[in-house]
Amino acid sequence: MPAEISMPQQSDTMTEGTVVKWLIKEGDKVKAGQTIAEIETDKATMETESQESGTVAALLASEGQKVAVGVPIAVLATGSENAADLKKRYASGAAAKPAAQPQQASKTPAPREAPAPPAINTAEMKESASVGHGAGSSSATAVAEPPPARGGNGHGERVFASPVARRVAAAESIDLGQVQGTGPGGRIVKKDVTSFAQRPQTKPQVQLPARVGRGQSSSIPLSKMRAAIAAGLQKSKQTVPHFYVTGDVDLEEITALRGRMNKQLESQQIKLSISDFIYRAAAAALLQHPAVNAHFMGDSITRFGDVNLGIAGAIPDGLIVPVLRSVDQMGLKEIRTRGEDLVTRARAQKLKQDEMRGATFTISNLGAFGVREFSAIINPPEVAILAISAAEKRPVVRGEQIVARTMMSMTLSADHRAVDGATAADFLRTLKGLLEEPAMMLA
Repeated sequence: MPAEISMPQQSDTMTEGTVVKWLIKEGDKVKAGQTIAEIETDKATMETESQESGTVAALLASEGQKVAVGVPIAVLATGSENAADLKKRYASGAAAKPAAQPQQASKTPAPREAPAPPAINTAEMKESASVGHGAGSSSATAVAEPPPARGGNGHGERVFASPVARRVAAAESIDLGQVQGTGPGGRIVKKDVTSFAQRPQTKPQVQLPARVGRGQSSSIPLSKMRAAIAAGLQKSKQTVPHFYVTGDVDLEEITALRGRMNKQLESQQIKLSISDFIYRAAAAALLQHPAVNAHFMGDSITRFGDVNLGIAGAIPDGLIVPVLRSVDQMGLKEIRTRGEDLVTRARAQKLKQDEMRGATFTISNLGAFGVREFSAIINPPEVAILAISAAEKRPVVRGEQIVARTMMSMTLSADHRAVDGATAADFLRTLKGLLEEPAMMLA
């Protein structure tokens, strides 16, 4: 029987998608797992795979067309059906009704959580003393940058690039926004990326927004992602009763331990960041305080026995929160390698659906910007989010003396419908203890 390929729900907040590029044409034979299209969601442009094998009978959506989640966008002849007859049936509209279940979702379990808006309080996840994440990775700004242009000049619309070009760019840590496309319509193809990689590289410059002249103004239409961010976080702030608990933590022990471990890991080409220790400690603290590792579902609270950690991040087109699943079962080396892989693929827009949903707790990090303290907005249905600031030398009192110590401020934003003040404070105290005595993470 024919198999319908429906518009998949590739993010929690997605209600419709745009077919950016078909990678197949009518009459082609496709295999299950083959990439067939690039779909733009409210968060990113992602590749979509076929779950069935067969012959493409009809493409029901044209490039650039918006389609609601669950509505068929293509149909395959998988058995003895005649592809031409199927095309006529769908062209007449007789069979082109919304599917009850999206074809891509048929093999993916439904998420346990309600839709969650994308985080805005994010920071560059790079290796630095100010608590970054991955070397050379770009994971966020407090306000989304205007998306880069079709030709990759960094001003205007979204980057258009082939899947192969994106994979090569991710492997070489190349920002596609800096690559000039020579393919049809300015599309970036593989040879553009390889040519760019062979050029002498200069130190990257921070790209500032164009200045607005005196007496003038500039109006920038909201992108789909920015509109989703605006709606989601406004709703969170208006409907979730936030309260905040802030504490300082002494990172001298972790800084020293990190230095010793990195020397031991040099032969494995692994370099731990302070963020890796924070993620490990947060996972351990959340297991001790399940009330914080939870979702508020309106008439119930769901607590989780596993920690799926959302790491607030950014991609060239906007913001995204990749999810490090079961981080409580990982050691520091695995957190480093898997976290770095997530960030790299997020930048290349190569994340899978389940890598962007299901977070039970989120960490937002502005340490790379030297921020002393800030408060993040909760991503419902999560009941809390942790804001991490810069690690810096500060004068503190030890005994009867004032000494310089590496200190960091952290603020927990909590949903008072699910978390009480004492519970939030106790969680922060546990996290502080684990970070100041890192050996306790192994207990």
